[in-house]
This record gives sequence, C-alpha cells and structure tokens, in this order.
Amino acid sequence: MKKKILSLMLVATMALSMVACGSSASTSADGSSTSKDSATTDATASGEKILSVQIGPDPETIDPALNSAVDGGNMLLYTHECLLVVGEDGSLQPGQAESYEVSEDGLTWTFHLRDGLKWSDGSDLTANDFVYSWKRVCDPMVAAPYADTVLSMVAGYNDAIEGNLDALQVVAADDNTFVVTLANNCPFFGSLAAFATLSPVQQATVEANGDAWAVNAETYIGNGSFYIAEWVPGSYILMKKNPNYWNADAIKLDGIKFNLIEDSNAAYTAYQSGEIMMIKDVPTEEIPSLTGQSEFHVEPIIGTYYINLNCEKDVFKDANVRKALSLSIDRDYVANTLMQGTYSPAYNFMGPGWVDTDGSEFIKNANGGKTYISEDYAANLEEAKKLLADAGYPDGAGFPTITYTTNDAGYHKVLAEYLQQAWASELGINLEVNIVEWSSFTPMRRNGEYEVARNGWVGDYSDPSNMIELLYSQNGNNDGKYNNPEFDKAIDLARTTLDSAERSKALHEAEDILMADTGCVPVAYYNDFYLQSEKITGSWHSAYGYWMFMYADIVE
Repeated sequence: MKKKILSLMLVATMALSMVACGSSASTSADGSSTSKDSATTDATASGEKILSVQIGPDPETIDPALNSAVDGGNMLLYTHECLLVVGEDGSLQPGQAESYEVSEDGLTWTFHLRDGLKWSDGSDLTANDFVYSWKRVCDPMVAAPYADTVLSMVAGYNDAIEGNLDALQVVAADDNTFVVTLANNCPFFGSLAAFATLSPVQQATVEANGDAWAVNAETYIGNGSFYIAEWVPGSYILMKKNPNYWNADAIKLDGIKFNLIEDSNAAYTAYQSGEIMMIKDVPTEEIPSLTGQSEFHVEPIIGTYYINLNCEKDVFKDANVRKALSLSIDRDYVANTLMQGTYSPAYNFMGPGWVDTDGSEFIKNANGGKTYISEDYAANLEEAKKLLADAGYPDGAGFPTITYTTNDAGYHKVLAEYLQQAWASELGINLEVNIVEWSSFTPMRRNGEYEVARNGWVGDYSDPSNMIELLYSQNGNNDGKYNNPEFDKAIDLARTTLDSAERSKALHEAEDILMADTGCVPVAYYNDFYLQSEKITGSWHSAYGYWMFMYADIVE
C-alpha cells in the first residue's frame, strides 16, 4: 500500500518533468505564454516597484474580526496594524501605540497611541476606533471565531459576548489613550494586542456597508502600511503603499500584488517565468529537484497538521473509534516519505516552539517527557485493531462508509489517498475522499458540514493556550466540535490562575485529556517550504507562518 502511494508520486513527478522540459516557454497564471528569458516582473512592466507574490487562493475573508486562516492573516499584516507588532526577533514592538504600561497587579493595560494617526482614506484614527473594534469582536451578530481567545480575559467579556457590548472594559481616556481592564491576569496580553483580530476597523465604513465593506477595494479602509487599490476575485489583490501610514517614509515598495492562485503548478510556472517573485505553494513533485537550491526555503513554524473527526457524528462519539483511527496512521511514513521530510511526524498535539510558563519548551514538559503516541507503529496498529473491535467493529465489520473532506493543495490530497488505503487495508474501513475548493472548505469545516476533515493550526503567538484552547467547547475555531467538561475545566483554570506553575500544570493536564480522548488526530508538525527570488531584500519569514514584506525592496 505504501509503495503504491509512493509510485503515484513518482509518476506525477515524471509527468511534470516531461512537461517542464518540453519547451523554454511557459504558461503564466492567466494563461498567456511567456519565455523565462524575456519575462519581466510587475515592477519593471508597470514602471513602479511592485512585488508580485503568491501566498494562496482567494481568502475566505479579510475582515480582521472574522479571519482565522494564515493566508488572510498574511494580507491583514499589510492593510491593518495593531496597537503592537511582532518584530523579526519575535519581540513586541510599538505599532499604532508608541508605548504602553501595565499596572502593578497586571490588570490594567494603558496604550498611548501615536500622534496624528490616519486611516488609509486620510481621516483621523483615535482610541475610540479601538474601543469600537474590540467591542465588535464580541458582538454575537458578528460571530468572530477568535473572540473567546483574544478577549475572554477582559473584564465584562461574558456579558459582552451575550450582546451587552458596552460591558467590555475597554475605554478611550482621550483620543490618544486606550485603556483595557482585565478580569484576571494574562501575562501574554501584549501578544494579543499585536494579533490581527484586534486590528481597528473604521466604524462609519463598516456600518455603511455591512459585511460588504471587506470584499471590495472601494470600501476596504485600513490603517496599515498598504491599502487595497485593485481586487479581482480569483485573480489578484493589488496593494499600494499607504501614504497616510505613520511610517510611510520607510516603505520602499510601491505596491504588492497578491496573485490568488490555488493550483501550485500554475504558481510554480509563474515563478519560473519571473511573473511572480515568491510562491508559498510549491508543487510537492518538484521538491526533490529544488532541495539545496538557494531560492528554495524550508523553515520551521509553530503548528500542527491534524485531522478532525466530527465529534457530533454518532460514529465518532466513541473515543475508542477515534483512537483506533489515529493509531493506524504511520506518522513517520507520512512525514518523511509522503511529505518528503518537509514536515515532522507528530506524536503530541502541541509540537516544538510553544513556550511553557517557565520559559522552557512546552513539549519537553508534556506527558512526563514521553510522547503521547508511541513511535512504534506496529504496536500502535495492533492496539488500533483491538480498540475498533472493542467499539463493536471487529476488522471494520458494520462500520459505515465515511467521507474525508479536504482542499487540493500541498500534501492534502496525497494524505487523503494514504488514509483511504491505510484505513481500508489495516482496519477494514471504507473512506471516500471529497476534494473541495479552498473558499468552500473552511466554512464547511467550521459549520461542521463534514465527517472527517484535514485541519491544522499555526501559532499566532508562542503561548501554548493559543493552540490547546482550540478544543475548548465554546471556542469559535473548535471545528471538530469536541466537548469534554474536564478539558474545559483545565482550560478555565489556566485562564484564571495567577500562579505560573499551576497554569503550566493545567495546560499540560488539558493536553493529557485531549490526547487520551483523541479529541483530534495530530499527524505532522508544520514547516513552511517556499520559493523566493534572491532579488527580494529586507524581508523575513516568521515562526507564525507570515511573510513580512512591509519594508522589503527589489534589487536588480
């Protein structure tokens, strides 16, 4: 079965190689034919310095309150700026706020905004805009998926999320002073103040246009280093330098063109032609030939590729079934063969990079220093078969056909085909694969309109609560609909305790419960692999899966 999957990958590689070697001309993303030797970047073609990149297809949304995807987050970095920002070294740095202070008890955070802040349309931006925007995240009519994650520690949140928005304790002391009162100490609140969900949005624009404000260039007003000048769904989003940005003099690019390409082969062709100077989605078939080249990068990020088993479906309400499906996956084979070593096998939910309360790596303190899932696949598989039999499905007898939903990018389809064969041959379970477009996939998953689905999470900040809380019953990003009162109890304690050791213990207990219960199925730890022209200078890639081109330049 493993050989069959690998053979399919090799055939695909050979087929793509024959196409690539057939002609010196290539086809660009819009279908036009270009020669690599004569190709020009958008920078020279337009007379402006426009950086052309590909970080994904059409985002589901770029409303700061609603976005929960990395591709949308990448775009929000340019159109909006929070009170604080994260620097290249991972430290918090001034953003819209030039300074802030925290009260001795840690409950009052006072942010001092820069003088003369403007929206991209030139109108004034004040502390009241942050008051409106943060309350909007709590609005049950908005249904922001991150509301619980970013604001549950703020005093008045419980009433605000029920509709009394004015209960949220965020106030504008004056135009330049924004004050937040917390209900309980939150040592990483500074990181939340730098997170895109809490970006300011312009009240007049949102109220005049409703949800439509965030779907076209004419009404998309931001406060970041760039603004949206053109937006052609399915083709590109063109951002231009925002002359009203407080640090506009430091911006060297005239614009950034985000090519909305879902097909990695089309992205790769455009990169080869010189039409695009950076692509996130590299065809997996090309990785063996690209490895070792200076323009090909593999960089670690904090996050886990995992599978959701919809816990609201009857067949997945039994933890034995969930655990059997998890243990029957050969993670080493998946990460190092199917994913060609670009990812790492995941035997815990929380992987490398997450920081414990004492500053050490969270994973090293988990489960007494042992992995939750054994690296002995043969033993795992034996246990999986026993668990499935205990659940009433010996050798899969009587188990219903289930459907795995995923989008077709990166290794998603390859993994789906592996699961289809592995669960059939090893457990006797019939799995059908449903491939859907990215724009449809995320809302389907969030709404629970699936049985099994691929999922993944890349950290927004390094505190482990950012990912472990995904499985909290009321979390808007709990796509698997997992619900365990004991897990919620541990999370509640981690949120409220002032004792760092007790908080660490509670977070580890939450992962203990999650993994014993198989609330989700971790598969691999993420790395980002991408192609970037060496003509791009002054950019950097963050551990949170973002490409930072704000202060980049293009050199010939």
